[in-house]
Amino acid sequence: MIDALLNGSLALPLAALGALVLAGVVAHGAWQARKAGPKRALPPQAAEERAPDETPPAAAPPVAPAHLAELAPGAIEAPPPRRPAMRLDALVDAIASLTVEAPVTGEMVLGHLPPTRRAGSKPFFIEALNASTGEWEAPAPGQRYREFQAGVQLANRTGALNEIEYSEFVQKVQPFAESIGAMGDFPDMLDVVARARELDAFAGAHDAQLALHLRARGAAWSVGYIQQHAARLGFVAGVVPGRLVLPSKDEGAPPVLTLTFDSQAAFAEDPSRAAVRDVMLSFDVPQTEPAAAPFAAWQSSAQALADAMDADIVDDHGRPLTAPGFAAIGGELESLYRQLEARDLAAGAPVTRRLFS
Repeated sequence: MIDALLNGSLALPLAALGALVLAGVVAHGAWQARKAGPKRALPPQAAEERAPDETPPAAAPPVAPAHLAELAPGAIEAPPPRRPAMRLDALVDAIASLTVEAPVTGEMVLGHLPPTRRAGSKPFFIEALNASTGEWEAPAPGQRYREFQAGVQLANRTGALNEIEYSEFVQKVQPFAESIGAMGDFPDMLDVVARARELDAFAGAHDAQLALHLRARGAAWSVGYIQQHAARLGFVAGVVPGRLVLPSKDEGAPPVLTLTFDSQAAFAEDPSRAAVRDVMLSFDVPQTEPAAAPFAAWQSSAQALADAMDADIVDDHGRPLTAPGFAAIGGELESLYRQLEARDLAAGAPVTRRLFS
C-alpha cells in the first residue's frame, strides 16, 4: 500500500518538494559564494543612496565628483598640463659656460642640439640667454641668443654622477658648442665628482617615502570597490594599472598621495571578481610641498578608507598604526622638512624634485 502511494499520488508532490529543496540548496550556495567573493562596487544610484554611516569622515580631503562606475583596467587620468622648462641650478648641476662672439639664432641652436640629453642615468640641459629679454630659457625659434650654458645633474635616486657619465656629458656638449661657434669652459672632473658624491650622501640620508597598508578584516575587495571608495576622497586612476592618485591642485606638480594595489588584479579578465586584500597608501616627502598638507591627507585618507572598507591600518611589518604612531611620524617629518630647507632644498621645490627623482 505504501509502495503504491509512493509510486502513485505522492510521486508528484514529493518530486515538487525535492525540486524546491534543490532550488533552496542552489540559492544558498550562490549566496554563500557571493558572500565569499570580493566586495564589489555599488551601481551609481545605489552608491549615491548609501547609508549615512558610510559617509567619509569630515577630516578626509576634499571630495571630488565620484567615479562610481568601475573603471577600465587601463583607464588613466587626464595628462597634466605641460611643465615649464627645467632651469639649471648650481645646487644640483655641474654647469659649463658656452660663450659666443655674436648672437646666434634659435633656429641654428635647435638644429645642432644633441639628439639625446642624458649622460648615463643623469639628465643634462642646455639653456640660452635671450638677447632681447635677458632671460635664461630653453632655446626656441624666432629668438636670438648671446650666451649659453649646459649643466648635468650631479645626483638623483640612481646615485651620484660618476667619471664616465661626466665624460659622456662633455663629449655630447662639446660638438654642439663647436657647431654654433661657442667656446666651452667645463668644470674640473674631479671637483664635479666629489660634489656629486657629497650631494648624493645628503640626499640618501634625507630621502623618505611614507607608506602604510590597509588590510581587509573580512571579505576581500574587488578593483571597482577600491576605486569607488577612493574616488569619494578625490583619487583618480593613475597611468599605471593598480595605481590611483590624489592630484595636486598645482599645475604640473606630482600627486599628493598614491594608492597602489596588485596590478595583476587590475589586469584580470574580470576585475570585479579579482580579490584584493591589501592596498598601500603613500606619499613622496621630497617631491611634495608641505603646503599641500600631504601628511594630514595621508592620515585622514587612511582613516576614511579603513572605516569605509572595513580595514586595519598597519605598517610594512603588519603592526597596527595608531594615533600615537602617526604623531611620532609627524614629528620626524617636521624635522626632515627643516633639514631639507637648511640645504636650500625645500620639499616640493623644483630643484628638490629633480634631485629626488
